[in-house]
Amino acid sequence: MSQEINSSSSIPRYIAVEGPIGVGKTSLAKRLAESFNYEILLERSEENPFLERFYHDPKQMALATQLFFLFQRAQQIQDLRQDDMFEPVRVADFLMEKDRLFARQNLENDEFELYEKVYEHLTIDAPRPDLVIYLQAPADILMERILKRGIPAEQLIEKQYLESLIDAYTNYFHYYDEGTLLMVNSSEIDLVNNDVDYQQLLDFILTTTKGSRSYFNPKPTLI
Repeated sequence: MSQEINSSSSIPRYIAVEGPIGVGKTSLAKRLAESFNYEILLERSEENPFLERFYHDPKQMALATQLFFLFQRAQQIQDLRQDDMFEPVRVADFLMEKDRLFARQNLENDEFELYEKVYEHLTIDAPRPDLVIYLQAPADILMERILKRGIPAEQLIEKQYLESLIDAYTNYFHYYDEGTLLMVNSSEIDLVNNDVDYQQLLDFILTTTKGSRSYFNPKPTLI
């Protein structure tokens, strides 16, 4: 099925897709970028040399893992400024704020204080998305998806850790007021392989109004 975009619709120029590990952020971001013919900005977590060791030994490797992500994100923003890419349209599979969310979850109090000091000295000024799509799913579903995609290091992720991330995301977006927010229940739909599910979401995106907070909870469809 082809996704038709009505040119008269108000289309967000900068879309960020967020949610816990395994919820499908990157896959949806890539598909949206293709539909809108937008630039794609990806998290590139595979470049973090500490991440696999973090899954083996979270307490020992948490600080190094979080600082690498922080520096990586700062470099991405600097590259955007140098390339003058803030004006063109794009889809990202992360929010800058997620680094602090994960840091709060993963770091001890003294480590988090150090992380915050580093964060403050980086003077990061990230652009605000016109639309944030927050993908939701319970921990059991996330575990199934993580197992299915088969990334070796991720197989060490525990359900309890995912539950804590879900709680952190829920709390963060409960107070989110930086722009338009679309919360999507992705538990029973397939936004990557099912064109009908994806088209429903695409149509809903085009009806969102600037500054609104809305919830997309469709019934699953058969391929």
